[in-house]
Amino acid sequence: MPAADTTDAADDAAEPAPPTDENPASIRPRGFGLAAATALVMGNIIGGGIFALPATVAPYGTVSLLAFLVLSVAAVLLALLFGKLARRSPVTGGLYVYPRDAFGEFAGFLSAWSYWTMTWVSIAALAVATVGYADVLLPLGDNKALQAAVALAALWLPAAANFAGTRWVGGVQIVSTVLKFVPLLLVATVGLFFMDTDNFGPFNASGESAPGALAASAALLLYSFLGVESAAMSAGEVRDPERTVGRASVLGTLGSALVYLLGTVAVFGLVPHGELAESGAPFADAVDAMAGGHWGGTLIAAVALASMVGCLNGWILMSAQMPYAAARDGLFPAPFARVGKGGVPGFGVLACAVLGTLLIALNYTAGPDTTFRVLVLITTFTGCVPYLLSAAAQLFWLAQGTRERVRPAGLARDLIVAVLSFAFSFWLIAGAGYAAVYQGVLFLFAGIPVYVWLRGRRVA
Repeated sequence: MPAADTTDAADDAAEPAPPTDENPASIRPRGFGLAAATALVMGNIIGGGIFALPATVAPYGTVSLLAFLVLSVAAVLLALLFGKLARRSPVTGGLYVYPRDAFGEFAGFLSAWSYWTMTWVSIAALAVATVGYADVLLPLGDNKALQAAVALAALWLPAAANFAGTRWVGGVQIVSTVLKFVPLLLVATVGLFFMDTDNFGPFNASGESAPGALAASAALLLYSFLGVESAAMSAGEVRDPERTVGRASVLGTLGSALVYLLGTVAVFGLVPHGELAESGAPFADAVDAMAGGHWGGTLIAAVALASMVGCLNGWILMSAQMPYAAARDGLFPAPFARVGKGGVPGFGVLACAVLGTLLIALNYTAGPDTTFRVLVLITTFTGCVPYLLSAAAQLFWLAQGTRERVRPAGLARDLIVAVLSFAFSFWLIAGAGYAAVYQGVLFLFAGIPVYVWLRGRRVA
């Protein structure tokens, strides 16, 4: 084959013609350009987590800053991986499509089920997290009913935006991303000039070994990087997805990592370690340390709410995309494949909102430290399973490539990205802990009867 016809390794592996998931009769409007797709990635990555994570990982010490750096590099590798895979399969539901195409329907179903579980559980958790910041703006006290109402409003308002269509989703993502990115970056940069190195505390305050503390803090921090796959998952709504998905994934991930690293370093240097570990609003405390008074808490609370609502807006769309793609193949209940006039799988959005409502109700009746907390811990495992399977799919395609059709430089680059992405996903699953892995496996296997039923009905 002439040199001009060769491409990189991921594109040259021996693979049939491009997938036909999007047939002409069901083409959906592609409302996302590069700006909207990048905003979708950043909006889904930078959610409410950035406002709480510094306090969450502070008990581990400044080793958690190293974990942030490791996760940032790994997230960029995943973004590159998903960009390569999206060039092969530029359709909606990427993290389901890649394992399905490589290993068959059962692997695709497990990836779809695991990812779908992670999305609606995480959405409920994020909606509950808005209550703490809403309480700063409008004191809610200990009124559980009022708190639940705020959480439900935070869930259903972005769900309504999704029912309006992908153009509305993209517009909300751009606005909400700007609203949260500019103030956070301002704090993260200006705050660096007010830091006190004595506030950082010990490197490893956990009592575990340094590698153990690094893995444990990284497993907690993974929640903050979920969303790197957003553009790949919504490739069916992205214009020119073969090029745009990869660029948006990398740009969105780099921008988010910059905000995370600078912001967390600033907070660690502004708030004494002991106070930070007990803080309920670490960014508000950091602004108070910079400017004095308590006006910073109000400002950051408003930014946090805008961030969380924007994040929910994007994640609700994501929660509908995976089952939509699987339902088109008969591997999820048929209603999930229904698409409204705005191009959004309406039943998937509704299912996510209803399941999230049930979890929110559980949170305010059983308490946040019981069943709901257990479910949230599973998200690390359920989020990593599709990452691991997607990396394995890329390795499969690379192994299928023939020497004549793969350039050595491209093969080496794509192989390194795929191997490191697989290793990173495996490491995070191990770092989640025995309990989370055990419970996550049970949750994952609970979907097998659904697969058996759907497959049996289709064969019959």
